[in-house]
Amino acid sequence: MATPPSDRAHHVRDVIDQLDDLTDRDRIFVSDVVDAFGTTAFLPVMMVPALLVVSPLSGIPLFSSVCGITIAIIASQLFLHRPRLWLPGFMRRRNVSGSRMHEAIGKIRKLANWIDRHSRDRLRFLTKQPGRQIAYGACMMSGFAMPFLEIVPFSSSLMGFAVLCIVAGLLAVDGLFVLIGLSIIGLAATIPFFVWTGLMAGSGA
Repeated sequence: MATPPSDRAHHVRDVIDQLDDLTDRDRIFVSDVVDAFGTTAFLPVMMVPALLVVSPLSGIPLFSSVCGITIAIIASQLFLHRPRLWLPGFMRRRNVSGSRMHEAIGKIRKLANWIDRHSRDRLRFLTKQPGRQIAYGACMMSGFAMPFLEIVPFSSSLMGFAVLCIVAGLLAVDGLFVLIGLSIIGLAATIPFFVWTGLMAGSGA
């Protein structure tokens, strides 16, 4: 299935700038973000929670969980080839301070610029079917895992960065970034195992 034109028109800096345009409001709702990008712009909308979960906002309790569930819902609809994005009402009503969002965007702008500067047409087969389905599935699993990873410092941010790499790679038709994201997810999947092993070793001492 072809990527909607509205997805192909965005890169990381474009998403950052468009999101920053909303920060003059007292509160920014998830519904505001969806309205700003459009209900067919699945990838740019999914990039927003991925960006935010690697920002200082991830320190807010349960923020990473909300971002992860949002990523999972969007990725699952991409996986199922839905023509338009749907989010449940309780999620569309989630919000964050505009000033806090603006501050967070400022801190991740360099990362966005770096990704755009280094992305190019490579490993195109990973950005086409069935590679795209694998990428969507990986983003979906990463999103669902984030609520369980909040107890492990930085692990949710690592998953968010992986999703960010995958989405940036799909938008820029750069399979190398998709591969990097998939590799990070594979690495992050081992974190709970090592944490559990460490806890068991500690309790047995």
